[in-house]
Amino acid sequence: DYLLPMKKALRATKANREYFAAQKAQLEARNLERKSEAEKIAKKLDGKTFVLLRQAGDRGQLYGSVSPRDISEIITEGGFEISRTQVPLDKAIKTIGLFPVNVVLHPEVRVSVTINVARTEDEAERQARGEDVLAERAAAEEAKAEAKVAAEELFEEGAGPKAEDAEGVTEA
Repeated sequence: DYLLPMKKALRATKANREYFAAQKAQLEARNLERKSEAEKIAKKLDGKTFVLLRQAGDRGQLYGSVSPRDISEIITEGGFEISRTQVPLDKAIKTIGLFPVNVVLHPEVRVSVTINVARTEDEAERQARGEDVLAERAAAEEAKAEAKVAAEELFEEGAGPKAEDAEGVTEA
């Protein structure tokens, strides 16, 4: 009582079977065209890297996350017309780094691109070369902490002004 009146289905009459066969042939031909177009784009797009600049904290944690829309926009700016629905992300990108992302150009055609999420162009270039930009920061922080410990060791305990001396001081 629902499918036939809503035109969601047809009765299996001879005329309807012939109509369906003609439609099916057209749909299959159109699908083949789309697939071959997708394969041409795939050859150009596969393996490319796109840089996405984002603000992030010292430890590389992004203020927010990278969405499929962000990725599709950066790929489109790179000359490939991609919609956000063609970028299925299984988990959110929330840190800086290099991330492999699949792009679905056609149900039967997928390519892998790399999204280079960085704070600056310079950082993106260094990441692309394989440098760990966060390791340098961590090393700098460790050096700072070691310098602080060394400085604290220079001061002997009780070397500062004594509490009794501080009480006896009068202001002039």
